[in-house]
Amino acid sequence: MNQSAKRPGLSRRAALRWLRRVLLFVLFAGVVGLIVFAALPKPVPVDVVPVARGEMVVTVDEDGRSRVKDRHIVSAPLAGNVARIELDPGDEVKQGSVVARIVPLAAPLLDVRTKGQSQARVAASLAAQRQSRSQIERAQAALEFAKTNAARVQELHRRQVATPQQLEQALLEARTTAAELESARFAARVADYELEMARAALGHLSGKAPAKEDQLEVPAPVTGRILKVIQESEGAVQAGAPLLEIGDPQALEIVVDVLTSDAVRIEPGNRVNVDRWGGPTLDARVRLVEPSAFSRLSALGVEEQRVNVIIDLVAPREQWKELGDGYRVEAHIAVWEAQNVVHVPTSAIFRHDSGWAVYRVEGDIARITSVKLGERNPRVVQIVEGLAPSARVVVHPSERVRDGIRVVAR
Repeated sequence: MNQSAKRPGLSRRAALRWLRRVLLFVLFAGVVGLIVFAALPKPVPVDVVPVARGEMVVTVDEDGRSRVKDRHIVSAPLAGNVARIELDPGDEVKQGSVVARIVPLAAPLLDVRTKGQSQARVAASLAAQRQSRSQIERAQAALEFAKTNAARVQELHRRQVATPQQLEQALLEARTTAAELESARFAARVADYELEMARAALGHLSGKAPAKEDQLEVPAPVTGRILKVIQESEGAVQAGAPLLEIGDPQALEIVVDVLTSDAVRIEPGNRVNVDRWGGPTLDARVRLVEPSAFSRLSALGVEEQRVNVIIDLVAPREQWKELGDGYRVEAHIAVWEAQNVVHVPTSAIFRHDSGWAVYRVEGDIARITSVKLGERNPRVVQIVEGLAPSARVVVHPSERVRDGIRVVAR
């Protein structure tokens, strides 16, 4: 009876001992597992982007200013006293309208030497007038040829014989020659004006002045706006002294000075985007890279060699009608562009050995991969060799990212 009563108690105590052992073992295994898990390296959080394929454009970005293409400084045709000019900058003037009046000084007007100089000026003005006429004929012939060539290239493009670039170049030449013809006509009007002023001055000297011989009226050579009044107050002026400046604000061009190292990549006809002038982005084309450079100090005090690039606006006048003479703009000149280019952000590349490399993500492992670079701009860089478009790369890799380390995308 006592033995049978002890057996159930002994088995319960043995079961409790085994249960305690199992619980201790499980607790020990859990602690060991936590220690091991804590000791394992954790994946580094990184920013990951896929390698892209698409269009890429490399630009030269510089500040510039707008200016009137054809501007004319109205000067005093002879020495005398000029009356106060009542015109203000921005006023519109018509060709032939009076912009200044000069009361001649008696002694200079009766001087024989001055008379001889005026006769020579009439002869020079006649020569300039003939030259301007020949320039108009040459510009008209160039425009006719450009229009014929553009029509021929359009037909070839319709037949898929000419490339879009050839068609665009032909149309650009037609627009450029049209602008040159307009500029030549402007120069002819100026030459006519100079001849008229020279003859008027000679008439005063020869005693052939009209009824109002006590003053000489200076007319506007062209229709436009007053850009600047140089001689604002009444006073004595010498022959040839500038009085005011007239131009057509609708005929604007952009002048951008760039580093000579960038200028060697810029060619006439290159596409340009003009922005940051207070209005929408404007389409433009490079017309000329000036052949002579100049020196200028940078903001850091470093002397730089720069050259002016002349840009024509091709956007409709309605888009830039508020743009005036001397306005600050920012020009983005395309020097290289291509389609179907493999590229990555510039923040993904870094120096490695003697070349460049990126961290390519394989699963959750970062692998250092050497790459060969091509063109680049401030945002992306072309990958010539080393990466496929389906790959993923780490951007802005920190010091924690190493070859073979586990990473996790943020």
